[in-house]
Amino acid sequence: MKTFLIYFLLIIFFVHYANAQQPSGGFSIKGKLEDTDKNPVLFASVALYSVADSALVGGVTSDETGNFNLPAGPGNYFLKITFLTLDEKIVPDVKVAGKNVNLGTIKMTANAKVLREVVVRGEKSQMELQLDKRVFNVGKDMSNVGSNASDILNNMPSVTVDVDGNVALRGSGNVRILIDGKQSGMVGMNPAEALKQIPGDLIESIEIITNPSSRYDAEGEVGILNIVMKKNIRYGLNGSFTGTAGYPSNFGGSFNVNYRKKKVNLIASYGHLYREGPGRGFSRQAYTGADTSFVYEQKTNRTRGGYSNSFMVGMDYFLNKYNTLNATLSFRKSRNKNKSLLEYRDFDLNNNPTRTVLRSENETEPRANFEAALNYNKTFETKGKSLSFVGKYILSDETEAALFNESTQGEATSIVQRSFNTEDEKNILFQLDFIQPFGKNGKIESGLKSSIRLLDNDFSVHQQNPQMNWVILPDFDNRFAYDEKIHAAYLMASNQLGKVFIQAGLRGEYSDINTELKKTNVKNRRKYFNLFPSVHLSYKLKESQTLQLSYSYRLSRPDFRSLLPFSNFSDSRVFRAGNPLLNPEYTHSFEAGHLMNFEKGTLLSSVYYRHRLGVVEDITSVDSSGFTTVTPVNLSTGDSYGFEFNLTYDPFDWWKWAANANVFRAQNQGVYNDIILKSDTYSWTSRISSRLTLFKNIDFQSSLNYRAPRRTTQGRELSQYAIDLGLSRDILKGRGTVTASVRDLFNSRKRRSITENAGYYSESEFQWRARQFIVTFSYRLNRTKENERGADNVDNEDS
Repeated sequence: MKTFLIYFLLIIFFVHYANAQQPSGGFSIKGKLEDTDKNPVLFASVALYSVADSALVGGVTSDETGNFNLPAGPGNYFLKITFLTLDEKIVPDVKVAGKNVNLGTIKMTANAKVLREVVVRGEKSQMELQLDKRVFNVGKDMSNVGSNASDILNNMPSVTVDVDGNVALRGSGNVRILIDGKQSGMVGMNPAEALKQIPGDLIESIEIITNPSSRYDAEGEVGILNIVMKKNIRYGLNGSFTGTAGYPSNFGGSFNVNYRKKKVNLIASYGHLYREGPGRGFSRQAYTGADTSFVYEQKTNRTRGGYSNSFMVGMDYFLNKYNTLNATLSFRKSRNKNKSLLEYRDFDLNNNPTRTVLRSENETEPRANFEAALNYNKTFETKGKSLSFVGKYILSDETEAALFNESTQGEATSIVQRSFNTEDEKNILFQLDFIQPFGKNGKIESGLKSSIRLLDNDFSVHQQNPQMNWVILPDFDNRFAYDEKIHAAYLMASNQLGKVFIQAGLRGEYSDINTELKKTNVKNRRKYFNLFPSVHLSYKLKESQTLQLSYSYRLSRPDFRSLLPFSNFSDSRVFRAGNPLLNPEYTHSFEAGHLMNFEKGTLLSSVYYRHRLGVVEDITSVDSSGFTTVTPVNLSTGDSYGFEFNLTYDPFDWWKWAANANVFRAQNQGVYNDIILKSDTYSWTSRISSRLTLFKNIDFQSSLNYRAPRRTTQGRELSQYAIDLGLSRDILKGRGTVTASVRDLFNSRKRRSITENAGYYSESEFQWRARQFIVTFSYRLNRTKENERGADNVDNEDS
């Protein structure tokens, strides 16, 4: 509460300070700036010159309504008015003689050359490189149309999403996922499932930050994936609408609109998604022990589906040209219905079948998420100086209720079970950031952040006894509480010295994390403080080539699911459980990159090295009855070396290529139950895509994703590949687009793995979702496709 009061008083002070700064003078020259569509021209530069010697007398910028007011003494003047994408305007013969001068409305016309250049840049910028991140505009990739956030991330360079929906970057699953640069309830307690509920049509871009600077949270061993949602602050009513239909069942619709007039910008977005995904799998396990041996096969048929609704409303209020308030409310509600049928076939040592067991599951999974955010942004007359405050409140709840029926062929009785897993989460976040420029190109950044996260999980499994009464299974009944408080501060400085740009910062984070199993009274509290330095260097070799070097120290705290000692009970022979005693992983990350721009494309190549301490890995253990347990432990120390490149190449105006690859070596070694476990693997991931433009308004795109095999400490993962195709055509004079696509053309996106321990061997194959066919229609309101590519960026820079 004390931190909140400090933040609140700072905001009141700066708002009062900004409103107190009002221009004064004797006479004045005023007027209003409008473009050819009669929209006010905001924050244009209005300079006042003396006719006698062309000396600059004064200047102002137009306000949020396009009006300007210049103080001036008696004399003869002329005005020079400039704005980024408009032609320079000269207003001659302005005479001030004993009274104020009103010039009325001054019309400004668009600079056609500048607008063409903006459109061209927008078309080529599928990837944009900044000092500490790469930005990928997802709308330019047809395989992203009609998809969800999980599908889009799977198309990003060096990012992989497995069949369970778990996201990895450069081969590691310890990646931080943000929404608009902040933690969000949209990702929720189960990111793998939550990402599938976010319609891709509401996503603007993905930022890949492999070595984050000190302004970002230290969380995330390999970096941060920031999902940037669509926004628009253009004048008048603007927006886009999208509808999707596909097979297997994939139906959705979304809109994203804004209305801006004078000081107020209203925004709203909505997305509906309904999907049913058939999946199937197969595995074979063999165990040989001193007293017993067994072999069994498992076949899985699963259908996961349901609907989700995501709704957001917000308002930007421009107090004046220096102060802006933004408030947003978002709500997401979803309900999944999942069905699965598992068939176990037991064999004797001669591979003769001895028993067949069937286990069915019917599960409902409702979720709800509410999020409220308040943002205040202040700029100053000093260019680059800014203050921002963010406050956010998040509520989430999720319930998994499942009914199981297990029967053995040839036996009259069956086992009937049910499970309940409720998860409630509350998040409170405050963040304050300040930027102070110095010198010509330098700036100092500082900030404070406090976040509180409270989770409550109640898990139980019940079984029917012969009297048809439900009895709780005591080994699967508990309540888990997770309380997390993280307080952080950072200081960072940057400057440009000739061709060299340097940025260095230090972030301190205090973590106070308390977990408790309430029914068994098992408590675990962790308090620790860490300093996380970061350094970024950039050197411009030539006009078209840049060299970058960076270092950061980071950590990965165990997520809620990894600590939770309960999990899904659908598989009665394999139980995946968390570990409440997990400690954070720590990582030293080094990276060097080289960007080369040439006439027809760009090439970004980089090498990296990561040294990890306390690496968390899943350990598979099997008892003599054939029951398998998978549990994460802080197993090992790890080293990863890699080479990565991203290439864009446009051999012709109508043909565009993009390719990326990540080649790496990963070494891990640790001890578990006095047994040394280690792995040394060479692997790589890649994606290549080609886009052809035919007859000026038809695009055809093909892409190939490949993931090479890799070794783990207990086995290996086999290769995986998929081919996607897409065809789109612009209609309605560029305001509409129809897209048809097929994902996973050869139905080959499957996870295949092998696990080997002493006396135990398992191989498995699983496909989460079969090949998909999708048709999508998009319509742009009060904008064409070309305007959408370029003009929004201009408005965002100047508003």
